[in-house]
Amino acid sequence: MIWRTAAILVLAWALGFAVFMMSLGKPLEGETTDAIVVLTGGPGRIDRGLALMQQHAAKRMLVSGVDPDVRPRELAAEYKVSPVLFECCIDLGHEAVDTRSNADETARWVREHHYASVRLVTSDWHMPRARLELAHALGSDVELIGDSVATKPRLRMLFAEYHKYLVRRVALLAGFD
Repeated sequence: MIWRTAAILVLAWALGFAVFMMSLGKPLEGETTDAIVVLTGGPGRIDRGLALMQQHAAKRMLVSGVDPDVRPRELAAEYKVSPVLFECCIDLGHEAVDTRSNADETARWVREHHYASVRLVTSDWHMPRARLELAHALGSDVELIGDSVATKPRLRMLFAEYHKYLVRRVALLAGFD
């Protein structure tokens, strides 16, 4: 009986990991949304968000999780983008320190601007958990679209992220915010 239960748990874990791998997502083309939210923490994320803004894929962008000492002009210079784009259309969120606080910071910003649709930009391996957190924080009134930045994560990182995702999913199902 114990072996059967263990085998079922291992099978459920493996199938869940397969589903997780399929949910990593890809870059999204041709969609427009009210807003873009970029979560800091990985290469290519801010680049992707800025490229989308230059393509007029959204009205405004939030970069969540920016170091409090970073200023818009510094980012504009670093990414070789006109400071005017930052002045008109890009907000820097300085409060978030992890994925959950990214979601909280983003939800406040989305409500403040009354946006109905958001494009989430983050690394492919981070997308399932980031989407889970943000969808929970936003509720069902806001359409959430994932736009993953392609990476080449190691299997160890994918396993770690899958376990973080599982823990958070179970916590949300159990009613823990």
